[in-house]
Amino acid sequence: MSALNLSFRMRKKKVNRSLGGNILMFLFLAVTGAFMALPLVYAINAAFKPLDEIFLFPPTLFVRNPTLDNFVDLTALLGNSWVPFSRYIFNTVFITGMGVVGHVLFASAAAYPLAKMNFPGKNILFTTVVLALMFAPQVTAIPNYMIMSWIGLIDTYWAVIIPAFAFPLGLYLMKQFMEQIPDALIEAAKIDGASEYRIFWQVVMPNVKPAWLTLMILLFQILWGTEGNGFIYSEELKTLHFATNQIIQGGIARAGVGAAVALILMSVPITLFVFSQSRIIETMATSGMKD
Repeated sequence: MSALNLSFRMRKKKVNRSLGGNILMFLFLAVTGAFMALPLVYAINAAFKPLDEIFLFPPTLFVRNPTLDNFVDLTALLGNSWVPFSRYIFNTVFITGMGVVGHVLFASAAAYPLAKMNFPGKNILFTTVVLALMFAPQVTAIPNYMIMSWIGLIDTYWAVIIPAFAFPLGLYLMKQFMEQIPDALIEAAKIDGASEYRIFWQVVMPNVKPAWLTLMILLFQILWGTEGNGFIYSEELKTLHFATNQIIQGGIARAGVGAAVALILMSVPITLFVFSQSRIIETMATSGMKD
């Protein structure tokens, strides 16, 4: 009987769409995808445009006379910087890496008891997390600065990294995913003698891989573009985004350099997303679990 019911459900869920419907759906997706790709196409072409094409009106989407002068000028400007360009790269990679890894660990460790344990104040804590999603980063900037100043971390990497640990969206996302794990699976692990730490690392975390992979991408994009303004003052601790913005502010003569900078800054998050997109979709498609 169960096999017949399963076969009936599969036939019931089968989508009955004509060839014309498939063609219309394909055309709609193609037009939508092309429209969404326009900013990326323009940014790539603008990085290779000479100055006369950048200020051309009406602007053109594709470059007519491609050149590498923008990247050559960018290299020359960075070579004359007081702080080596490699230092800016290291600062950005260190802040981004530590912030992403630390937040995933803290958010996962905090979400596990909220999702699978009962204790006094649980609902109040989760309500506080949900309310924290409503506050923009500009609202929490002053409290973050005051806290970092009280503990003496202003003008250090940690003034940017530690606030990233408390990113509320990550905790909310991890908690929602962990609630989908069957309680029977955790109970079976406890019967086998597994400790809470072993259950967390070997049972819970592998089953919420879509959540922390998605969270890593979201937080990477945020931290990769941070400047650390208000928290970091020393030039040798500044990020890559701050250094490139200083170059862009040199005037309209550096518009070409600014286009090259924009392409470089956006290429890293896009590359990360392209390589991890298939993995996220695969894990989301195979992560559904029921009692």
